[in-house]
Amino acid sequence: MKAYVVITAKTGKAVEIAQSMCALPGVKMADACWGTHDVYSVVEVQDWKDLNTLILEKVQRLDGVERTETHVAVAA
Repeated sequence: MKAYVVITAKTGKAVEIAQSMCALPGVKMADACWGTHDVYSVVEVQDWKDLNTLILEKVQRLDGVERTETHVAVAA
């Protein structure tokens, strides 16, 4: 399954979060950006359980992450 994860970061943490995200299993890309949100990423995992683990146990625990939004892709 593929999902887009959008992160709101504490000031000055976007680049560090994007770099840390790239090291996580299942993360295909993560970029620090300007605008309303600070990091945009694409993840690909086997199933909902893996997505939950990735987001709740890894991404949300990264230093500087204030908020995540996960958008599951439903069609290619």
